[in-house]
Amino acid sequence: MFTVGLTGGIGSGKTTVCRVFSVLGIPVFNSDEQAKLLLQDDPEVKAAVLQLFGSSVYPAGVLDKKALAQLVFNDPKALAGLNAIVHPAVRRAFKEWAESQQAPYVINEAAILVETGAYPNFDRLVTVEAPEDVRLARVVTRDGSPEEQVRQRMSNQATEAQRREVAYAVIENDGHSMVLLQVLALHEKFNQEAQEA
Repeated sequence: MFTVGLTGGIGSGKTTVCRVFSVLGIPVFNSDEQAKLLLQDDPEVKAAVLQLFGSSVYPAGVLDKKALAQLVFNDPKALAGLNAIVHPAVRRAFKEWAESQQAPYVINEAAILVETGAYPNFDRLVTVEAPEDVRLARVVTRDGSPEEQVRQRMSNQATEAQRREVAYAVIENDGHSMVLLQVLALHEKFNQEAQEA
């Protein structure tokens, strides 16, 4: 199966771009959503998280996302521990899912493909870009998060230059460029490359 990783900074509009690919009949796997499901439902993932963080993150057997977020937010070691549990599980889930799809290619939407070093696992990497002020406004409006908190999250992500350096293609989602035309051009390329692969 020909696989495309789709990434971009917070507020860049990855989900919007993925919706266009979906309309074109391309299956999209959302790594963030899958990670949440695995943390909630996968017995191995839950057991490993419980062992690392204790029962306070699963009161009454249900994941307390806020408690978990507070434990890892300013603790790089704790975050690395959580990632070491979740990321391999998400990769396994994607691999199984991709093998069951019938489309010419599939997309994995994930915010931190460059940061985790997972991007070489894909045949192609696409990054979605938008100016920082546009991204900031989108996230503040979408999540109701304080501006300072959004800036903090942005600073923990790879820069657009770092993503661009390893990307096969860049989609400009600045509110002015035509996202549809950019996606259609890539869709045509990926269909062709998948046939030749």
